[in-house]
Amino acid sequence: MATVQEKIEALQARKEHIEAGGGEARVARQHARGKHTARERLEMLFDEGSFVELDMFVKSRCTYFGMDKKDLPGDGIVTGYGTVNGRLVYAYSQDFTVSGGSLGEAHAHKIWKVQDLALKNGAPCIGINDSGGARIQEGVDALSGFGGIFFRNTAASGVIPQISVIMGPCAGGAVYSPAITDFIFMVENTSQMFITGPAVIESVTGEKVTQEELGGAMAHNEKSGVAHFACKDEAACFVKIRELLSFLPSNNLETAPEAEPTDDPDRQDEELDSIVPDNPNMPYDMKEVIRHLVDDGRFFEIQELFATNVIIGYARLDGRVVGIVANQPRVMAGCLDVNASDKAARFVRFCDAFNIPLLTLVDVPGFLPGVNQEHTGIIRHGAKMLFAYSEATVPKVTLITRKAYGGAYIAMCCRELGADQVMAWPTAEIAVMGPAGAANIIFRKDPDKEAKTEQYKEDFANPYVAAERGYVDMVIEPSTSRPLLISAFNALANKRETRPARKHANIPL
Repeated sequence: MATVQEKIEALQARKEHIEAGGGEARVARQHARGKHTARERLEMLFDEGSFVELDMFVKSRCTYFGMDKKDLPGDGIVTGYGTVNGRLVYAYSQDFTVSGGSLGEAHAHKIWKVQDLALKNGAPCIGINDSGGARIQEGVDALSGFGGIFFRNTAASGVIPQISVIMGPCAGGAVYSPAITDFIFMVENTSQMFITGPAVIESVTGEKVTQEELGGAMAHNEKSGVAHFACKDEAACFVKIRELLSFLPSNNLETAPEAEPTDDPDRQDEELDSIVPDNPNMPYDMKEVIRHLVDDGRFFEIQELFATNVIIGYARLDGRVVGIVANQPRVMAGCLDVNASDKAARFVRFCDAFNIPLLTLVDVPGFLPGVNQEHTGIIRHGAKMLFAYSEATVPKVTLITRKAYGGAYIAMCCRELGADQVMAWPTAEIAVMGPAGAANIIFRKDPDKEAKTEQYKEDFANPYVAAERGYVDMVIEPSTSRPLLISAFNALANKRETRPARKHANIPL
């Protein structure tokens, strides 16, 4: 009979074998591709020494096709919890060195457990994906595993933040868990996501495309909008994830973590007084406006490469987190289109779900006109922004810097969509359409058309008509924007607002 010490040594030997993953040769191949192992990634994510592993000894129960004779340490996945910046986080990390990180029944059940624990304990859940997909030998058990993951992703949506990290291939049904989660990180040249790979596409449609062109980091950050971040390598990716978490609450019953203010809340910035050009058709960089307004000029942008005519991201005002939605006059004159509407609406809904106040910066001439936009559903997609802002009950402050025309003015959180405070710079133009176009309709048959057009611009291309009617609360000097925004959000800190009871709303998807 073995002694206690021998049993302890046997335990240590088992753990060492499992921690070795697929063995030295496979680990070396992983490193040669510029990729880390599942455990190395968790070390980069969590605070040093804080990770606690669960289900290390779990094994597959499959006996088909000789699977019972295979050694699959941890069934190809590492799961557990630890702290990030001192706060509890649950995570799983697929191990490509073990059966290509393929998902079988036991593998899926390990994921289910951390998803359940994260939800019960109100902590973020992070999935690190590096997998060949469903384990074919396990058939419907593997498919059942995916279904259970998707169901739990959906149950946790809006309750805890969920982050997906794509660190290798992610294909077929596997892509839908990341798609349900809140944020997707990818790594340039080593991450791919697609429903069907290049070989299948060529056989069905005749199109030839590489994996990177089809579903690489840049494809999904620039073109599809599926991903939110493209990082140059895995180490940079985990730095970015940790930074994102610093702006997010752990769950929907908390507020975002505050930071000790390092920037004067009363700071005025005279550069803002000259940032909007005298010519209303000249562009300027709204990101510069944001940097002048927020604490220490620090803005954490999301989906930086997709639908760049609208800007979204997080910053702090006097140490408190705000979500920012802004038009970008440098791109398409700041017009809203199909992609920008989707991007903004989803961000607004995330912020509302997690008690993050919203600051909306407006310089929008309208929705983008064109046959393609109409036929791809600009009406339906634009309605998502109207819906998201109307649904949101967090503090909402809107600052109009220049153009605010027509339906796009409404979509950018006007008073009637629930803005708690609306501010405008003297350069603001709030109207149904641009003054030249409006005058051309009103005075089209008037012989004194030119003079009356100029008078119309003088009378209506300003914020004062809206202010006279109470649609704008205050017209302010641009240099005073930061202290006034901080004051507004402080005044709204205890805001309480409810919507009618219902099972859920029906957003125009």
